[in-house]
Amino acid sequence: MISRKMRVCTAVGLAYGSLFALFLLIDVYARPHLVSQVRHPDPSKEGFELKKQPAQGPGEAANEVEQDKDQDIVPPEHINGLKLERDGGLNKDFHPEVFLGKQKEEFDEDSEPRRNREKLVEIFGKVDVNADHKVTAVELQHWIMNKTREHFQQAMEENKDHFKAVDPDGDGRVSWDEYRIKFLVSKGMDEKEITKRIKHNEDLKIDEEMEEVLDNLQDRWMQADDSPQDQLLSEHEFLAFQHPEHSRGMLGYMVHEIIRDLDQDKDQKLSASEFASLPVGTVENQKEQDIDDEWVRERRREFTDVIDTDHDGLVTRQELEAYMDPMNEHNALSEARQMIAVADEDEDESLNLEEILRYSEYFTGSKLMDYARNVHEEF
Repeated sequence: MISRKMRVCTAVGLAYGSLFALFLLIDVYARPHLVSQVRHPDPSKEGFELKKQPAQGPGEAANEVEQDKDQDIVPPEHINGLKLERDGGLNKDFHPEVFLGKQKEEFDEDSEPRRNREKLVEIFGKVDVNADHKVTAVELQHWIMNKTREHFQQAMEENKDHFKAVDPDGDGRVSWDEYRIKFLVSKGMDEKEITKRIKHNEDLKIDEEMEEVLDNLQDRWMQADDSPQDQLLSEHEFLAFQHPEHSRGMLGYMVHEIIRDLDQDKDQKLSASEFASLPVGTVENQKEQDIDDEWVRERRREFTDVIDTDHDGLVTRQELEAYMDPMNEHNALSEARQMIAVADEDEDESLNLEEILRYSEYFTGSKLMDYARNVHEEF
C-alpha cells in the first residue's frame, strides 16, 4: 500500500510539473514576432474562412487531400536561411537553419539528447575539413554556403509539386486568374462558382482582408513575371514568386516591402528606432515589457553591428538587400565569425567540439543535457 507521505510527494511533484509547463508556454508566446506598425494579412494562415464547400462523405477523402495540397501554393511567410521574415521580424531560427540545413527538423525539443549529440559530433567532423579538431571561420563559411544550397535545392524540389497544383493542364504556364482560382478554392470557396465569377468579371464576394491579400499576391506575381512580361508564370518564375531568395529581383521586392512597412518617415531608409519599433499594443505588463526591451536591444544590435555597414545610422535598400542575400559569401564569412565569437570560450578564434556542444542550443535550437559528462564518450 502506498503511504500517505508518498502520495503527498507525488501530488507536489505533479503540481510543480504543471507550473513548469505553464511557464514554458508563457515564455514561448510572450515574445513578439511582428515589428511593423502595419499588419498585413498572412495568406498562409488558416484564418481566412470564406464560403465553405459542402461537407464531404467518407468516399471523398481524396478531395480533402487535394485541398491540403492546394495550401502549398501560397508563398510561405517563413523562408529557411533568410535573416528576416517577410514582415521584417528577425528569423529566430536562422543560425540552426544555416548550420543544420535539412537536418534541422531532426533536432527538435522532443528528440533523445544522446541521438542529437551523436548527430552534432558527426556534423563537427564534416565541418572540420582538415581534421585538426578545430572549426575555423573559413571552414564554417563553406559549411554555411553548402547548407544554404541545401535549402535552395529543397525549395526547388517542392516547387515542382506546387506548380503542378496550379498547372493542371501541364502547359508549363499559369495565369494570374488560374492561380487566383486555386488560391480561393484552398481558402474554402467553391471552384465552379469562383471560376464563373472571374470568367464573367463579377464581384467575388470576398471581404476587405481577403481583397488585400489578393492585391499583395498579385503585386508579387507581377514582380515574378520576367521580361518580356506576358502575365503568365513558368515553373522557374513561380519558384521566384514563392521563394524570393531564388531571384535577385524578387529579393529586392521583398526588401522593398519590408522598408515600406517599417519606414515611418517615408524617406526610403530605416533608422535604428524604425527597425526596432514594436507593434502597437504589444506590451501589457511588466514581464512582457522586460521581454520586449530585450527584443528591441537585440534588433538594435543587429542594426548597428551587422546591417548598417557604413555606420551612418541609416540602412538603405542596398544595405538591407546585401544583408538579406543568402548566397553572399562575404555575409557567410561574417556570420561564421559571429557564430564562433558566441561560443569561443578559449578565445582562439575557432571552435572545438566541446564548445559547440556547450552552445548546442545556439547552433541547433535544441539543448543537449549532460554534454560535459558525455562529450568524451562519443570518441
